[in-house]
Amino acid sequence: DGEVLINELKNGNTETFWNPTSEVRRQRLKRHIVLFEEQTDFESERLWQHVTSAINKGDQHKATQEKFVLEEEQRNAARERRESGTEWKPLLFRHDAGTNEWHYKYEDLRPWDPLNDIAQFEKDGILQTMERHLSTRMSNHKATCINNQITRHKRSAKDCRRRKTSDQPSNHSQNTESSCSTPESVQELSDDDGKYLGFESLCAQCGKEMNHLKEIHSAVLSLQKAQQDIHR
Repeated sequence: DGEVLINELKNGNTETFWNPTSEVRRQRLKRHIVLFEEQTDFESERLWQHVTSAINKGDQHKATQEKFVLEEEQRNAARERRESGTEWKPLLFRHDAGTNEWHYKYEDLRPWDPLNDIAQFEKDGILQTMERHLSTRMSNHKATCINNQITRHKRSAKDCRRRKTSDQPSNHSQNTESSCSTPESVQELSDDDGKYLGFESLCAQCGKEMNHLKEIHSAVLSLQKAQQDIHR
């Protein structure tokens, strides 16, 4: 949120590349930090406080000394762990033996979904995303709708078998046709919500929301593809 200048070394000209207005500065994201007194000993602001103070005062000699003290303490701690056979287990990072690099355990590299993602925040060092869970609510509603249809279908079939038994005489052939047929198995449902099993169509609300969800899904895929292209 500060001014950025371009200095042309060939002719010595200076050009303003970026100079944010007061309106731009007001729109910047709010910064949330952990209070200094609540930080642990190894959090950066507390750990490097003496080095930072020396730099702010322009005392490079003091800053170098304080930096050396910190690094020497880290070397001694590593030496003690090796001698005692203690394994160092980072809380928030993992080591990739293939690339010999450290990676944040909870990194989220997927494109931001403006239709489902509300906010991203860090709690105890763990990055988390607050979501709307539209698809979850739709799935629950759809499952309830299908279960109700299955219940009605089974009840209808049961009543039909009862009528079939009471209407036929005892010596009636078992092959005699009836106005009711034995229902097919309903243990496994296809993605079409049982339409191949003869169930009635989804309720109006469920069908409307399903169509709306398809439109949202299509828009999200388009946005994700654009984000991936921009990233490349």
